[in-house]
Parts: sequence; C-alpha cells; structure tokens
Amino acid sequence: MASQLRKRFVVTAFVGCIVVATALWPASCSPSAVDQYSEVAREPDISPDYSGTVIPANIAPLNLQIREEGRAYFLKVHSQHGVPVTAFGKTGQMRLSARPWRKLLDANRGRDLHFDIYVQGQDRQWRRFQTVTNTIAKEDIDGTLVFRLMKPLYNWWKDIGIYQRNLAGFDTSVVLHGRSFGEGCLNCHSFAGNDPETLSISLRSATYGSHTLLAQDGQVEKVGAKWGYTAWHPSGRVAVYSINKVIQFFRAGAMEVRDVADLDSALVCYDVESRTATSPPELADKDRLETYPAWSPDGKFLYYCSAPILWEDRNKVPPDNYEDLKYDLLRIGYDIETGQWGQAETILSAQETGLSILLPRVSPDGRFLLFCMCDYGCFPVYQPSSDLYIMDLATRQYRRLAINSEFSESWHSWSSNSRWIAFSSKRQGGLFTRTYLSYIDEAGTAHKPFVVPQKDPTTYDSLLETYSTPELVTGPVNVRKWRLAQAARAGPSIATDIPITGASPKTVPSDPWQERE
Repeated sequence: MASQLRKRFVVTAFVGCIVVATALWPASCSPSAVDQYSEVAREPDISPDYSGTVIPANIAPLNLQIREEGRAYFLKVHSQHGVPVTAFGKTGQMRLSARPWRKLLDANRGRDLHFDIYVQGQDRQWRRFQTVTNTIAKEDIDGTLVFRLMKPLYNWWKDIGIYQRNLAGFDTSVVLHGRSFGEGCLNCHSFAGNDPETLSISLRSATYGSHTLLAQDGQVEKVGAKWGYTAWHPSGRVAVYSINKVIQFFRAGAMEVRDVADLDSALVCYDVESRTATSPPELADKDRLETYPAWSPDGKFLYYCSAPILWEDRNKVPPDNYEDLKYDLLRIGYDIETGQWGQAETILSAQETGLSILLPRVSPDGRFLLFCMCDYGCFPVYQPSSDLYIMDLATRQYRRLAINSEFSESWHSWSSNSRWIAFSSKRQGGLFTRTYLSYIDEAGTAHKPFVVPQKDPTTYDSLLETYSTPELVTGPVNVRKWRLAQAARAGPSIATDIPITGASPKTVPSDPWQERE
C-alpha cells in the first residue's frame, strides 16, 4: 500500500512539474523586445512575400514564415501610432494576434507599417535584418471573398465547393458544396455588382442535371438552364450569360498540357421579372463566338468578347486553327426600361493588340476597364502568356500592369470602391492558382500584390488545391447552404425556354472533364 502511494506521489509530482514548467515557459522565454543584436544588411527571407506592398486596414494578420536559419525568432510590427504587435517562436512561424493587429492598422491608415525581424543563431546571438516595410491604404477592401476551391481538373471532378472568406480574419464557410447534390460540379458564381444578396451559381450533376441556382433577397430558385459566364445588370433585373460548347484537350511540348477551345458560343439575356430568356441577334451571331459579358456600373453598356469562328466542323477536337483564334473587345448599348439593344462597337481589336482579349471587368466608378490578354484562345488560366491590362475608359488608352508574373494571371474582380482587385495567379510555380490582392490607386497604377493571408503561413506550400473565380462582395452570402443544396436537388422552378442557336445547351458536351477550372 505504501509502495503504491509513493508511486502515485512520484507520478503526481512529475506531472505537476510538467504543468508548472509549461505554464512558466512563455513568460520566461518570450522576449517583449530584443535589445542586443548585430545588424544584417539585407531584408530577411520571408514567406509569403509580404514586403513593399500596400494592404487594407481591414485585412487579416499577415502571418509569415521567417526562412532564416536560427534557434529563435522575434517579430515586431509597428507604425507611427498605436501599440506594436509582437510574436516570438522557435520555428520561424510568426502568428500575430488579431485584435491588436486591427487596432494598429486602423490607427495608421495611409502610413507605413514596419516589420522588424530578429533571428537568434546557434551561438545565442541575435541578428536584426533590415526592416520590411509595407503601406496601409486609407481605403478598405470589400470584406468578403467568394471563391471556388477544387483540385486541378484533368479527366474528372470531385470535391468542388464554393466558399466565402472573411478577409478581416481567417473564418471560411461553405456557400455550397458539390457533395450536397451527388458530387456535382459548381461552375461560375456571379453577383449583381458587389452585392451578396443577388447570386447565381451554375451547376452540373449526373443525378440532378445541369441548371442554375438563382438567389435573391434570401429566396432561392432553380432555373432550367445552365448559365455560363454571367454578368448581372446593376439593377438586378437582368442577367446576361453565355452558353458555350467548351472542350478540354491535351497537348505536349508545354508546361501546361491542358488546353481549352470554345467550339461555339452566344450570349443570352434573362429577365428576372418575366422569367424569360432571349438571345438578341446582336449577341448571337452564328459566325462568331461571344462570351465573357460585363456591365458598365451605370448599366447602359454591356462589354463582351467576340471572335470569328475559324473552323467549319464544330465537333472536331481540337478544332482547326484553334491557335489562331483571338477575341476582340466589344461594347453594346442597352436600355433597361425598354429592353432595347444598340449597335455593337469595337473597343479594342485583336488585330491591334496581336493578342486575345478576355475577361473584361469595369471598375465600379466607371473609370477603368481591367482585362486579360494572352497569345490565343478563350481560357487564360491555362495560358502562361495571360497578363492583366488596364484601360482608361475616358481615353481608351491601355497598358500592361506591372504586377504580372511569368505565369498566368486570369480571373479578377473589383472591390466596390474601385481601389482593390482580387485576381487569380499561378505565380507560385505555375501549377496551382492562388488569389492575390492588389491596390489600384486613383491613377490606375496597380501596386505589388500579396496573396490572401492564411492563419498558417505555410498553407500554400503544401496545398494541392486551386483557388479560382475570386469575387469580392460587401458582406457575407447570407442564404443558407442547406437552402441552396435543397434547390440543387429539386426540379427547376423556372423552366426557361432557351433560344435555339449553334451554341444551344443541347449540343454542349457532357463529359465531366470538360468543366472549366
């Protein structure tokens, strides 16, 4: 009995020592400052690259990994006003507390934000690197990012979901996931401007068919047609969407072995009140391909991309001369009250640029047009040559943005104040698409982009999934995911009659690998 008591005492005392030691470690080992150090005449190697960029005051903490050899690491973030934010660690992974971070940024809008980084070597001597400096913008970014997360597509889709992220923190929630309707595919999602209350999601399912979910003011309906790339009129009364006969194929001799061709396409106009769809002749030329619609913020013009069909056989894969296909940028007037369309005009031609012009998006203040250009074709995410360009709509002068990389820059969206863009980029090695944010100043200059912060700063190093179609909205999507899933599994509540064209959905290939990334 006494022996057992002695054993219990020893175990209890041992555990107690562990608890006490654990409790005392942070207080005794975590410095609040480093006073003695030697200087290193360069900036530290950090990941992600949060250096020399402009950030919004309402962004999540820029947690980072210090990639310098050492046994201890200390980070101090400070600006002109407020209390500095510090972090200490043994691995170089710096995670900053959210509340003091927000206070510091909010108190220093328009000022520089300094990152002082110290590394302790094996000799227990501290080294201080050159200060990393970023700038806090005066303007916030829209608070919610809606995106699609998926594995890169080759021959099959699985585990595809649309998510929303609170950019002020790290909270991420599901808007709708494919597993809720038979491992279906979710394709394009679109909003009316930056308003989360009007949302459309294109669906494809072997069990429940190919349709579109339409959510407005908390109500969800299922439209009996699959919408492609969609642009909502600012009023929310009309949506223009593409119907595309898209095919994916493979080719050798390039880092990106996948390619995409649009064999046939047209634009369709859907009226919310009458629940009818029409295909205006101006937007459905049987000899041309029309796609990527985008409204001007006043709703008076629709921008879109158009190219001549270069092949006679609209079923051949790949089509003849597909590498010669280049899209022009067009604009057409529209009267929301009468539903009348004007005459299309060319804003920028492929003949002038020598490139294919894709994905136009007008800034909410109406001043700038952001778009992609690549060597050929309709699918910039598979084109390493795809870069972002900006046009001043007052002068129609355009230029290539300095923020481009050697890899593909593709899908993009504006913040509602026209000061920020979110865009897809493969700059992290050319394989996986990530979402980057960039500040656009009043002159239309894009500042160095930064990847959307993660709680674990090493997330992107090992994540084998791709972020696509980033859309900035002013608040969270409030419609419940179970309501969207329920509608996805139900029959169509709006059975629109789609006009018969060469791009009619009945001719769109149904093979699963033909979904777009």
